[in-house]
Amino acid sequence: QVQLVESGGGLVQPGGSLRLSCGASGSISSIGNMGWYRQGPGKQREFVAVIYRDGMTGYADSVKGRFTVSRDNAKAAVYLQMNSLKREDTAVYYCNAIINYANFWGQGTQVTVSS
Repeated sequence: QVQLVESGGGLVQPGGSLRLSCGASGSISSIGNMGWYRQGPGKQREFVAVIYRDGMTGYADSVKGRFTVSRDNAKAAVYLQMNSLKREDTAVYYCNAIINYANFWGQGTQVTVSS
């Protein structure tokens, strides 16, 4: 049974930084794309960032230049460095990964940007 577990969320002031981590556990033979989504209050879940197996990355326009996604294949982990945070970044952030050719989600971690 494969599981994704996020950590690193919390409360931060506008302009601050946070680093989210997500680790996969279980019987893993293949890891494909890994990335992050978020769901703000009263909003639908939206794409934030993706990192492909070859290391190429993609970002939502709203976070380009502020967020950086990275991965450690040896640890089956994906990270999201979030800088210059804005109030509108407040959301539950979900890790997503293609593992063993199946799509998995983490349970989510709350990020709140407020003064």
